[in-house]
Amino acid sequence: MKHTRKYLLGLIFFGGLSLIAIASVEPVESTTFPTPLDAYSDNDLIKSGEIMAVLTNRVGHTPFNLWASLIFLFAILHTFFAAKILVIAKKLEQKNADKMRADGRSEEEIEHNPPFLAEILHFFGEVEAIFGIWVLALAAVTISFYDWGTFKNYMAHSVNFTEPMFVVVIMALASTRPIMLFAKQILGVFAALGEHSPGAWWLSILTIAPLLGSFVTEPAAMTIGAMLLAEQFYRLKPSSKLAYATIGILFVNISVGGTITHFAAPPVLMVAAKWEWTMPFMAINFGWKAFLGIVISNIIYFIAFKREFAKLSSVSLKAVSLEESNVHHEETVPFWIILVHIIFMGWTVVNAHYPPLFIGGFLFFLGFAIATKPHQSHISLKSPLLVGFFLAGLVTHGGLQGWWIAPVLGSLGDLPLMLMATVLTAFNDNAAITYLSTLVPEFTITAKYAVVAGAVTGGGLTVIANAPNPAGQSILSKFFPGGVNPAKLLIGALIPTVILGLIFMGIPQDVHDPKHRNNSIAEATE
Repeated sequence: MKHTRKYLLGLIFFGGLSLIAIASVEPVESTTFPTPLDAYSDNDLIKSGEIMAVLTNRVGHTPFNLWASLIFLFAILHTFFAAKILVIAKKLEQKNADKMRADGRSEEEIEHNPPFLAEILHFFGEVEAIFGIWVLALAAVTISFYDWGTFKNYMAHSVNFTEPMFVVVIMALASTRPIMLFAKQILGVFAALGEHSPGAWWLSILTIAPLLGSFVTEPAAMTIGAMLLAEQFYRLKPSSKLAYATIGILFVNISVGGTITHFAAPPVLMVAAKWEWTMPFMAINFGWKAFLGIVISNIIYFIAFKREFAKLSSVSLKAVSLEESNVHHEETVPFWIILVHIIFMGWTVVNAHYPPLFIGGFLFFLGFAIATKPHQSHISLKSPLLVGFFLAGLVTHGGLQGWWIAPVLGSLGDLPLMLMATVLTAFNDNAAITYLSTLVPEFTITAKYAVVAGAVTGGGLTVIANAPNPAGQSILSKFFPGGVNPAKLLIGALIPTVILGLIFMGIPQDVHDPKHRNNSIAEATE
């Protein structure tokens, strides 16, 4: 069944693109795509503050804009119905299985002969595949407005797939047995303060793992945090409320936890070079506030669910199935193997913007993993590849939303800008939000601060809000019947989001623009 879905995915993807290419109109003269923001010649409208007039003008100038955004909207709505689609698929499978049993078919025959419609629905119900599916619609619309060459050049030269590739590699590395054992030992020191109870592990993971994101990158921190939560917390079967509260606060904490440095959080990375934001700047203006918000949010949730944590502590380990216990049985791994894994992760992080280097390093790592097989768990690439496919689809759609996001951000004051960035982040990758803000001319330092604060604050509201979130969902979805519900995730993340927003914008700040200061120094030197 799983193989059928893989073949179906490949058939639809490659076959669909082939049919579109064959059916495309005659190639037209090459044009810049997507339309550059300065090509709209609407600076006067932007300065007047008439945003609707700006957007109407841009749709009139390039009607394709509206279609691209509608397709993106449909893809987002599709994610909200993914769980229901899977339920329908499972019902069809069950109905088919019952019919085949009545006809005297064996269980093996039933397993290898699923109904075609159920397989199609399974494919459309995979959250990680949704944005990739809608890229087919985007391809068709792009070709109808332009030509096949335009879409091909956009995919090959305009869309940056470095981050999806990096996430695949770092997620695979971070989920290896030596790295997980090392992370568990570090967090276990803090969990020991609470006698390694579920509550102590919960607090340790949700406090320390996000902060690690500032140094090992957020995707790695998400992988480590989610896998440890799965082992130390979720397998004890907490209530639905606590389960969603936990995944919500995990997503929020990971999103803000990477702001101590200027290279680990994707939304910060997008602006750091252009705005000349350094590690000291990030630590002084964002890092300590993020740490404060993480601690406050964790304490509030811990107190709110204190009784349930006490019940989870009383759950006997014997209640966990023998099979599950064997899965989590651990033996020590030689320190030199752990050290080599850390070196491979360090290589990947340092060369995060150079795919040939980190992919080449990963291939060497796979060879090392085979050589040290007795100390390795099975390295599964299914989940990392699905997450990479999700992000690849997201950045493909997101690259065509600048026509409306940039003028909306540029028209707002600091507080409304922070709130708008938080809201927009829920429906678009927060790295895309901050990148588009760099295209807004004459952004003040307080506006820059506000848009980044809003982007990282809203990074836990939905699965698509922050690049590492799909990795967390992929690891933890098995603990949520029917998959992670988007509405319940939003509710679970809401309180920590509000807390972080109040801290980032409520604490008096005196932010100095390092770019202007450096320019002044250069002028004085001259």
